[in-house]
Amino acid sequence: MTSLDLPTDLHARTEELRRLLMTYRFGVDEVMTKVNILRDEFRHVHDYNPIEHVSSRIKSFDSILAKARRKRIPLTPQGLRSQMLDIAGVRITCSFVTDIYRVRDMLVGQRDLVVLEERDYIAHPKPNGYKSLHLIVQVPVFLSDRVEDVVVEIQLRTIAMDFWASLEHKIFYKYGGEAPRHLTDALKLAADVASSLDTSMERIHDEVQELEARREHPEPEPSQEDEILVALLRAATASVAHGGPRS
Repeated sequence: MTSLDLPTDLHARTEELRRLLMTYRFGVDEVMTKVNILRDEFRHVHDYNPIEHVSSRIKSFDSILAKARRKRIPLTPQGLRSQMLDIAGVRITCSFVTDIYRVRDMLVGQRDLVVLEERDYIAHPKPNGYKSLHLIVQVPVFLSDRVEDVVVEIQLRTIAMDFWASLEHKIFYKYGGEAPRHLTDALKLAADVASSLDTSMERIHDEVQELEARREHPEPEPSQEDEILVALLRAATASVAHGGPRS
């Protein structure tokens, strides 16, 4: 029997992992607070809110264990912190693609949030059609005896992207990661349709916003003097175009 088999050692390791997961929960809470503040500010101060929905999750211990075995990651606090960057996750759903980058800029502009990595699967989709913007960030968590820097993965998607990703996850979970070819082809086609929908809906949204802006700030009606001046300018332009006045 090795020292790792002793009950006291197992208890100590379990307690370490429990405390580690607790700090990840605190890290998620910190990021969620930032996002909710932005969402509430837009809701009460601005006419338009780019954040539709926010959710969070902490990987279950079974999921952590399975990934650690698959990736050969040491099941220690140090190994998990350095090699497993998706233990804590926050998902932000936006209406439009421009909203994703707008929210991204607001988050990374905060001084206590450090971006460790950014993966733009919107500009560069995965081969299967997956689109999303991933940020791996580090946020400080203030505990009773220390400050812990916690890594949190933030995913930003449109509603269409989120629906597609949810469907893709369900299909691959059902088939154990090996979905039939006709389903993967259909998913890729659906990803293209979702992307086209995002583009069309944003164009419609922009046109509505432009119409509302014109309604709120209509162009002033030209005065009689302005109309006379325009007529004279047109006459002068036409005269120059035809070689000037003739005697």
